[in-house]
Amino acid sequence: MNVGLAILFLAIGAVLGAIGGFFLARKYMQDYLKKNPPINEDMLRTMMMSMGQKPSEKKIRQMLQQMKNQN
Repeated sequence: MNVGLAILFLAIGAVLGAIGGFFLARKYMQDYLKKNPPINEDMLRTMMMSMGQKPSEKKIRQMLQQMKNQN
């Protein structure tokens, strides 16, 4: 009886830990993406202008597509 009860508690603990870990990881990623948003067109345009390049729409779209393909 004690062994069965111990296994039951371990199983319940593992399930609760997995559920808790999922929600903690989800919350962490939401906060991370809020603080560090992925690169968008405006950020890329600003970065290119700060490097002294005149970005065209075609070049910006190409760079965004390359980044998307890389991931």
